Amino acid sequence: MSLSALGVAGGSLLTGCGIPAAKQSAGECVSTDRSPAQKALIFSNWPSYMDESDEKVNGKTVLPTLEEFQTQSGIQVTYIADVNDNAEFYAKVRDQLGSCQPCGRDIFVLTDWMAARMVSLGWIQQLDHKAMPNVDAHLLAQLKSPNWDPHRDYSVPWQSGLTGIAYNAKVTSEVGSFADLLSRSDLKGRITLLSEMPDTMAFMLKLEGADPGKFNDAEWSRALQHLEDVVASGQVRRFTGNDYVQDLNAGNIAACEAWSGDVLAMQADNEDIKFVVPEEGLNLWSDNMLVPNKATHKANAEALMNYYYDPEVAATLAAWVNYICPVEGAQKAMEAIDPELVESPLIFPDKDVLAKTTSFMALDTAKAKLYETDFNLAIGG
Repeated sequence: MSLSALGVAGGSLLTGCGIPAAKQSAGECVSTDRSPAQKALIFSNWPSYMDESDEKVNGKTVLPTLEEFQTQSGIQVTYIADVNDNAEFYAKVRDQLGSCQPCGRDIFVLTDWMAARMVSLGWIQQLDHKAMPNVDAHLLAQLKSPNWDPHRDYSVPWQSGLTGIAYNAKVTSEVGSFADLLSRSDLKGRITLLSEMPDTMAFMLKLEGADPGKFNDAEWSRALQHLEDVVASGQVRRFTGNDYVQDLNAGNIAACEAWSGDVLAMQADNEDIKFVVPEEGLNLWSDNMLVPNKATHKANAEALMNYYYDPEVAATLAAWVNYICPVEGAQKAMEAIDPELVESPLIFPDKDVLAKTTSFMALDTAKAKLYETDFNLAIGG
């Protein structure tokens, strides 16, 4: 039995010994909404995922669209950029949410695979779509029905993005495929891969001829062995979150697995940074707004979601964060905000780009634990 399998078995043994299971239901874990009396909201998000102004007020950076929401709604938002990694954030809140306790946040933003996990555990409150007409009117058709939340009862995309390859043309030639990234001798010790399991393993699965959207344990094992071999060879300098940006800009690494929005932001200041659609294709993902159990300002959260699905607001945000905008109509609104970005394939990808994308398969809780443990062991985490 693998170490990861032992980890899953261990969880079952703990439940059998009287420790309550983490899974919750709406009937068991009831939340009370105090939004009518409390015009407040605590919002956890990823770093550099909100538009910022150059000006500061009382030493704090101004967030223009968020300031406008507060002015329009009268809801005071405490904004925290403390989501640096999906698994790390899960570890922060699992004890509270698993025992039906508040986690100190009204909204947090997580990537599809982790959002799916939390929804399956019953940790997320169901949304009232009547309170979010903009979402129903403007959510891009291709994002409306993920298999883990087919009616968007629990989630609303914040931004979407593509995972591909970035390289610094000042220090290396073009890297056209993931296979090259992992094997070229001139890149040995000069690349990074992502610590997000679905991002990296999606490419490893593709290299084994498997579909990241639908694969079996045997295909997973072959892909994992391939990754272990690559790590053992010394090809990978390290596994990172967004912090590959500094090393790639400086030329400390030559190439890396990268997120499209990061690359577009880097290109504004460094023309040597290039984004590549690998021969193996791209990963498509969304980061999703979720309202956790015991959050006491759900209606306020829904008001914020509705606000960010106004096409002009969405375009303003997209012009700063540079990820795929999930809002229909934002591309036309961008004409007045930043005409240079209207045709950006990394913000408004066309059908040809989207045709080259795949998304990672949704996993149940037991399988997610198993695969995450496998992955962390493989990368030395």
